[in-house]
Amino acid sequence: MSFVDQFNKNTKSGNSTTNASMRQTHIDTQQVSRSQSETSAFLKQTYQLFAGSLLSGTIGAYIGLDIASTIQSWFWGLVILELALLFGIYKTKRNPPVALFMLFAFTFISGLTIVPLLTNILAMPSGAGIVANAFMLTTVIFGGLSIYAMSTRTSYMEMGKGLFIALIIVIIGSVINIFLGSPILQIIISSVGAMLFSAFILYDTQNIINGNYETPIEGAVALYLDFLNLFISLLQILGILGSDD
Repeated sequence: MSFVDQFNKNTKSGNSTTNASMRQTHIDTQQVSRSQSETSAFLKQTYQLFAGSLLSGTIGAYIGLDIASTIQSWFWGLVILELALLFGIYKTKRNPPVALFMLFAFTFISGLTIVPLLTNILAMPSGAGIVANAFMLTTVIFGGLSIYAMSTRTSYMEMGKGLFIALIIVIIGSVINIFLGSPILQIIISSVGAMLFSAFILYDTQNIINGNYETPIEGAVALYLDFLNLFISLLQILGILGSDD
């Protein structure tokens, strides 16, 4: 099995499907009006939970690297569990203790599901550098776009339906490339994915600011999925370009 086949089968479809499920939930979310002080408190809580989610996902990936073969065997089971936990977050969002448990369980499992991709990358001669570069690029892009979304007068909140349609197209393309195993097609899909999730960062950040999420946990999940999928897209691009296959 080629390097690209492993990329497609083990990561992209699972995490993009999770993201698509969350997006549809978000589209149906009602706007909640808040005062400026309430908005500031909401933002603070959201980004605290987002930071905690990144830490939980990182811990999941770190632990998963030691049991990579087991995760490979149970990959799709973990993806199903990941989806179940995501839906559980929305079902329990008005019960903070349970919702918090669901959030960190979800992000931990999402860290496990990227282990097959990380294992493939780290097996390359410059693998550690590729992972580090992808993470730094993701952090810079996420931070820059978040600041821009907060400060610009341009509204990106009307992009939701278009972004969701584009996400479905990316998922379909990823599934097709599981069978084709084309490095060129995968680079195209990952490049489109990187641009798409960059747009989602603008969209979700402005929706958080304007009260389109009922709870900070929902906002944190949206930001986490943006960050995770942008990271995966960049990691795939850098991994394929750095591969000898």
